[in-house]
Amino acid sequence: MSRLALPLDLWVPLVAPSSPSLAIALRILFGVLAGVLATLAMDALMARIEEGQTPPRVASGVLTETRPDEAPRRLASAVHYVAGALSGPLFVWVLLLAEGLLGAGLPAAVATVIVFYPLMVGFFVAIVLPRSRGVSRERRRTIGRAWALEAALYIAVLVPLVVLTSAVV
Repeated sequence: MSRLALPLDLWVPLVAPSSPSLAIALRILFGVLAGVLATLAMDALMARIEEGQTPPRVASGVLTETRPDEAPRRLASAVHYVAGALSGPLFVWVLLLAEGLLGAGLPAAVATVIVFYPLMVGFFVAIVLPRSRGVSRERRRTIGRAWALEAALYIAVLVPLVVLTSAVV
């Protein structure tokens, strides 16, 4: 065996598609992409429902300590897309935990949705929204309902994409 063949022989198994580390890294990357696509799907719904475009402005307002209607729109947009993109790999991480406990397959995916959706809605409704300035209780309920619908659509788009890409990887 030549000296040049030895390093190549050592490195090939580390980058082979069957490598668990590579598979996990690819699943996380695909989670980001799925998160972006799910966020874009949310955008269509946000434009159609009452207070649908308010949740990103609430987040922006909390960050800048301003009322949602006066919150910086560019920051709201940035927060919306970054949070959407990063929620994808977070979902993948929870799915990996569920797969470790339940095995890969439908039960793990369902368990992940059962955990992830309430956390997604609960974080916004219980932590972010109450910190919003100048929003009445009635309006908070409407914003919370809008967010729950938007999060449901996000999950409905995200889950099939993550599950399909996980099956391929």
